[in-house]
Amino acid sequence: MKTFLNILYWFLIVIALIQFIPIDRTNKPVDSKVNFVKVYNTPKNVQQLLKTACYDCHSNETVYPKYAYVAPISWSVKHHVNEGRTYLNLSEWGNFNRDLKKDMVKKTVNALKVYSMPMPGYIAQHPEANLNKEERTLLIHYFENILNTENY
Repeated sequence: MKTFLNILYWFLIVIALIQFIPIDRTNKPVDSKVNFVKVYNTPKNVQQLLKTACYDCHSNETVYPKYAYVAPISWSVKHHVNEGRTYLNLSEWGNFNRDLKKDMVKKTVNALKVYSMPMPGYIAQHPEANLNKEERTLLIHYFENILNTENY
């Protein structure tokens, strides 16, 4: 029993100390001229779906939940946000070249079709991001329309 209490004591000390490891949660400023929803004059209903299901990980408009301020969970959240932004950053859309945009739109359509996005782990913590079939279809059609009208 003494060994268990000793391990628990040191575990709690480590958990307390790692809270002081800083995580940068600062979002870059968003330039509306290059923001996806402004570039395409996205309809309000589609904008709302994107903001609810995509923008936390795929934009510079991340809203960090309270649990994202507790290490080591904060490290995982920040890693996922950084990773999401590398694959697709809707806040910086206008800065990407034509081929990259085409590739990102195609991958987004595929991810929506196979239900890999939003990620199940994200949906578990953010049930409002769980797109129903109609919402998913609306987004798929919206992105496919962009592919067709932009002549990618």
